[in-house]
Amino acid sequence: MMNDSIGIDISKATLDIHRLSDGKTTSFSNCGAGFKQLAKFCGETDVIRVVYEATGSYHKGLERALGGALPLVKVNPLQARRFAQAQGVRAKTDAVDARMLAAMGTAFEFEPDKPATKLQHDLKELRAFRSGLVKDRTRILARLKTQTLPVTRRQSKARLAQVEKQITEIDAEISGLIQSDETLAQSMKILCSIPGVGAVCASTILIEMPEIGTMGRRQVASLTGVAPMARESGQWRGKSFIQGGRKVVRDALYMPAIVAMRHNPDLKAKYQAMIAAGKPPKVAITALMRKLIELANILIKENRCWVKKGA
Repeated sequence: MMNDSIGIDISKATLDIHRLSDGKTTSFSNCGAGFKQLAKFCGETDVIRVVYEATGSYHKGLERALGGALPLVKVNPLQARRFAQAQGVRAKTDAVDARMLAAMGTAFEFEPDKPATKLQHDLKELRAFRSGLVKDRTRILARLKTQTLPVTRRQSKARLAQVEKQITEIDAEISGLIQSDETLAQSMKILCSIPGVGAVCASTILIEMPEIGTMGRRQVASLTGVAPMARESGQWRGKSFIQGGRKVVRDALYMPAIVAMRHNPDLKAKYQAMIAAGKPPKVAITALMRKLIELANILIKENRCWVKKGA
């Protein structure tokens, strides 16, 4: 069967499956045994793609177990829902979602995603854990400002010291894994050569945007979510806005953009020109974030470090 698609609706405990060629549906557990059953099920026909939605942590086991064995395609849940609505399907159940994902894969002829390596999976897990620790630190610092009892302040300070130690350990583990890979190590060196971009921002870009260095300017800006979207209809003109993209990367670029605004000669001049033209500071900073990710993309593509103009 040519161009056969399989849709999978993933939940915490189960994988609901729909095969488009014969309409067969089944369900497997979201665990190692279920993944083996899924691989066997997919081997019954000539499967071109296996489509599923990004579901937070619930799809990670599937990707780790079958990323190199099945033609997996991960899609945005909002886009999948809009596709179902466009088909006139208003019901939302696990079985319906699986069927719509299979149909969506065939309708758009999705190509399988490039499977992530074990190193990439490990780095993503470490980065997500670090993000949680940073949020813990922020909450502890906020509580310390209002705590007055010696016992609560003492315990908060002890917890803060523990979190700081854990963040340091995670940073060291991330750095070690990046340096263990020649390509990642070189990309890390290139990113850190850009004024304003530190180790945390650089590692976040490499972990959450492994495509960096293979895209065009507009594509990398869109994937980051810093490309302005126009709002126009007839003679009406609304304000452009940014939307979507990889929020983790966008968040990581904010502080480097602030630093670049003050210390990077080229970006400082751009920021000042936009402010002089009447642009709000928030818009100007977003423009600097776009310049940074575009610069990072082109430097990695050309395998060269940043050099000050005229040097």
